[in-house]
Amino acid sequence: MLKVLIPTLMLFPTIWLTPKKWLWTAAVAHSLLIALLSLSWLSWTAETGWTLPNTYMAIDPLSAPLLVLTCWLLPLMILASQNHTRTEPAPRQRMYITLLASLQTFLILAFGATEIIMFYIMFEATLVPTLILITRWGNQAERLNAGTYFLFYTLAGSLPLLVALLTLQASTGSLSMITLNFGQPLMLLSWGDKIWWAGCLVAFLVKMPLYGVHLWLPKAHVEAPIAGSMVLAAVLLKLGGYGMIRMSSILDPLTKEMAYPFIVLALWGIIMTGSICLRQTDLKSLIAYSSVSHMGLVAAGILIQTPWGLTGAIILMIAHGLVSSALFCLANTAYERTHSRTMVLARGLQMLFPLTATWWFIANLANLALPPLPNLMGEIMIITTMFNWSPWTLILTGVGTLITAGYSLYMFLMSQRGPTPAHIIGLTPYHTREHLLITLHLIPVILLVLKPEFMWGWFY
Repeated sequence: MLKVLIPTLMLFPTIWLTPKKWLWTAAVAHSLLIALLSLSWLSWTAETGWTLPNTYMAIDPLSAPLLVLTCWLLPLMILASQNHTRTEPAPRQRMYITLLASLQTFLILAFGATEIIMFYIMFEATLVPTLILITRWGNQAERLNAGTYFLFYTLAGSLPLLVALLTLQASTGSLSMITLNFGQPLMLLSWGDKIWWAGCLVAFLVKMPLYGVHLWLPKAHVEAPIAGSMVLAAVLLKLGGYGMIRMSSILDPLTKEMAYPFIVLALWGIIMTGSICLRQTDLKSLIAYSSVSHMGLVAAGILIQTPWGLTGAIILMIAHGLVSSALFCLANTAYERTHSRTMVLARGLQMLFPLTATWWFIANLANLALPPLPNLMGEIMIITTMFNWSPWTLILTGVGTLITAGYSLYMFLMSQRGPTPAHIIGLTPYHTREHLLITLHLIPVILLVLKPEFMWGWFY
């Protein structure tokens, strides 16, 4: 654990002491080194399930893939942000990269924490850099409104969790995930216990987000700079899923009874947000709503509490993290050239940028879960376990899958195909940096086809 955490902390002096000429090069090289170091977590040798470097930090096969995803994303965020912050003074550029590095530090501490209260503190700490990124480096005046939505939705969901955790500490005497999982099951019978269950999970359902408490996400995504969108889509939403998996194993007997309305809401949300995607004119908004749709499937898979459901949820979280981040990068590269996110105004780009159209095509196919990509693997596992729970769910998940295919093709056809409008002239060609950026997103997705055990080692 420390072999990655210490180099991440060393990133701060690197950012502030490097000459301006070498700032971005040094930041990318250093963060890529951290990402390569983190890959060693994927080779799993421990028999017990947990590897504990000390009492407060540990890795198990559930947190390892999410930790690697977090570390892999930092160099990509720095690569993607170079053009966005080019015109700013050097101290502000350094501040921008510092925020990204601090976000990575908090995420490593959140995914690696063994104490639930430490996980909670780091879960909340990630709000601060993300909020600064959205409200300071966002593109439009609505960014303050988006920041307010983001902060208040997340905080309103998190406060019941804090009270629930303090109650748990008072009744069991411990908040260690390791001892709570292997201790006596909790006797949860009264109405108060049911409210306590809801308090424990509602923070994570808001973070995922579940349909109904999702309004902060499209606003935050549309207004955030590219690095903010990438880290929101790829890692911060996964914090919700990770927290749900960790907590639901402790709340086990109650989850089976209490999960019904949430599973129904998640499945209905897949169809509703998919339908909203079909009506979107704004490219980033479309990708943001598609994230809500995919995370609804993940929420249903986790709440159903079967090995297949949890495995499918983890696979879909990792695959969705890489693919939606790639889509946001592609949307950003188009926006930097055409200065418009409206798909009607920035269409027919395949004629101008054929290689980029190929990236769009691959990312869209991954988003609609093309076999044999891990997106399909995760979705099929969740749909199967839902069908086993209740055959009627197949109608909702089936229609949701069809709508997903529909809006993915709509996004590709609107942005890439057709005649190029007359007002799109003199666009700068794509740089190697941007092609490298998309390649580093899509290569892991394709490699996971060959060895998916990295994602699901926890259950088998």
